[in-house]
Amino acid sequence: MEKTVFEKNNIRNFVKGVIAEKITKLKNFIEFTLEATRDIKKTPKYDSMREEMQEEIYQMQRQLAALNELNRNMSRVLNTATERIQLGSLVITNKARFYISVSLGEFFFEGDRFYAISPESPMAKKMMGMKGGDAFTLNNIHQEIVEVL
Repeated sequence: MEKTVFEKNNIRNFVKGVIAEKITKLKNFIEFTLEATRDIKKTPKYDSMREEMQEEIYQMQRQLAALNELNRNMSRVLNTATERIQLGSLVITNKARFYISVSLGEFFFEGDRFYAISPESPMAKKMMGMKGGDAFTLNNIHQEIVEVL
């Protein structure tokens, strides 16, 4: 089997880009919804429609705050090679590829599937401090760490 070489810096930049893109889209949705609330004409349903839109804006603002927090947390993620698993490590197991950074979930980078997981996640907690060649079991799934970058 041919070994794939991963550039951790490129993956880090990709994750930061995904977060930035989500922030931009959400800001646009919020602005669009705010404009729509201004355009609603006085109708019998005006108050209830405006209230629903305000609730939607509130929910989007909460999501935006969470995305901004992810963005701030990415600035703390180490970008240097590591021997043992820690914040910023790219972990290749026999089953999956994990980027220990922020809780972004599954993403595809250059045709490969990765999981950006928070260091507080059960998976990351289980792997912390391990190195290539170590093995662990979580939720009855046994995985071997092939490489730590």
